[in-house]
Amino acid sequence: MKLILATKNQGKLAEMQELLADLPFELVSLAAYPQFSEIEETGESFAENAAIKAETVMLATGEMVLADDSGLEVDALGGRPGVYSARFAGPGQGDKANNQKLLLELAGTAKNERTARFRTVVAIAAPGKETVFAVGCIEGLIAGEELGDGGFGYDPLFYLPAADKTFAQLTLQEKNLISHRAEALAKAKEILRAIAADFLEDEASK
Repeated sequence: MKLILATKNQGKLAEMQELLADLPFELVSLAAYPQFSEIEETGESFAENAAIKAETVMLATGEMVLADDSGLEVDALGGRPGVYSARFAGPGQGDKANNQKLLLELAGTAKNERTARFRTVVAIAAPGKETVFAVGCIEGLIAGEELGDGGFGYDPLFYLPAADKTFAQLTLQEKNLISHRAEALAKAKEILRAIAADFLEDEASK
């Protein structure tokens, strides 16, 4: 069985492949389908955006699709950047510009008021089935400067007090034990295992 991972973000793809490797699916990147340009995320929530991506690819390919939408919610900014996390500094500006904008907007904010969380919503769309969701979340603080060379996005600024490190200072394996995406994908794996079991049962009955 094929499962399309509906992302072209190489950092996100690496995390997904690592976390889903033990499932009975052939994991295929969206890069294998060059007909898809950037899928416009017009939703007002992570769930809506994840569903838009998953269902768009599913309807076009006839395959089962997993998509996620993730973002950073900063309390001092009223929950921003939220669904606009990837384009916080403007369309096409990239991670560095987004991080610099975040630091600028939080300049002068006390450390204990720099609370934030990463949130992920995973959507699984399969032909003939209702789209299902899984959610993950992790709490942290926004650091005063970028720290670490790993990860992507806001990872160099997302500080975990318990680890005394930012996400970008963790190895991929360490991050995948605790991250918002890991939590959401762990829940998604149970859904996918059930789908695989149903499929095998249907095949056996034919």
